[in-house]
Amino acid sequence: MKIGIINESDEPRVALSPEVVRQFIALGNEVLVEKDAGSTAFFTDEQFRDAGATISESTAEVLAKADLFITMQPIGEDHWSILKPEALLVSMFAPYVDDTLVKRLERTSFTAFSLDMIPRTTQAQSMDVLSSMASIAGYRAVLEAANHLPRYFPMLSTAAGTVAPAKVLVLGAGVAGLQAIATARRLGAVVSAFDTRTAAKEEVQSLGAKFVAVEGARDDASAGGYGVEQSADYMQRQQAMIEEKAEQSNVIIATAQVRGPKAPMLISRATVEKMQPGSVIIDLAASTGGNCELTVNQQLIRHHGVAIVGDSNLAGKVATNASQMFAKNVFNFLSLMIEDGSFKPDWDNRIIKESCVCCPKMAMA
Repeated sequence: MKIGIINESDEPRVALSPEVVRQFIALGNEVLVEKDAGSTAFFTDEQFRDAGATISESTAEVLAKADLFITMQPIGEDHWSILKPEALLVSMFAPYVDDTLVKRLERTSFTAFSLDMIPRTTQAQSMDVLSSMASIAGYRAVLEAANHLPRYFPMLSTAAGTVAPAKVLVLGAGVAGLQAIATARRLGAVVSAFDTRTAAKEEVQSLGAKFVAVEGARDDASAGGYGVEQSADYMQRQQAMIEEKAEQSNVIIATAQVRGPKAPMLISRATVEKMQPGSVIIDLAASTGGNCELTVNQQLIRHHGVAIVGDSNLAGKVATNASQMFAKNVFNFLSLMIEDGSFKPDWDNRIIKESCVCCPKMAMA
């Protein structure tokens, strides 16, 4: 089987690292890599050649020759006509945000697997690209906040007196939130965290942060690691708590996501206007509307002296490690389906079945 990756425009990460290319070749595959595909992640064509890959001169050449095509983001529909009729596509199609692309794929002869649909089970942990990228985003969010904050993070004793530590509030204590807590603590900040999931309390406290609870959250035990939508009464009490904590905070890292098209709105315009001038909000949910009412994706805006950073691809700013982690997740996932260089999926395997968003052969069965 020929596996292809390309130089993705506006995406600093690359779908496979040289190390993982070598592993795919060891499974009996060929790997085609577009020239300079790894340049923004600081992987050279020479490294890919040394790993056994063939360097192609153009995107079209890779598209035309590859049997299995792996990308960070879905390729444009203008490229579909170049692909082999029964090509396998592996990417992050995010059908729970917008399923229109998947519906159009269903009218083609391609088989598509969405990496963000891999079930969050113990067996699938090594394949979980969402967790890998969220971990990096949480780390990078704190660095972005420190860059914009006009004060120190740690407490410092100086000849000019003692500097109080920054106060950081993390909204959402999933993978990204926990990494943000750990990073902010390493930088010396005083950290509080909020999450509707009761299971998050112990993890937050183990990292040295204070867990802020609002009583009466809906049970999330069956949500597969995601938050669940809450009642109107709960949301009102939650909003009051966040407003109170926001006024006392220098930095808010917002990471709250639910499985659906719209992120929960946790920080209102009124809350922002009550925050201290010079404060910073980093909104990791920007691509799905943001946790802050004023967030604009991929933009930095300032409102009443508060910097609001909407960035849905912070992992791309740590492109080398993000690419390595993504590639290893992909390898672990595809290893379930590749045997002696051939595609042999077990459709009874939950991981394979739930991540497949388009398969003409299954539809005809």
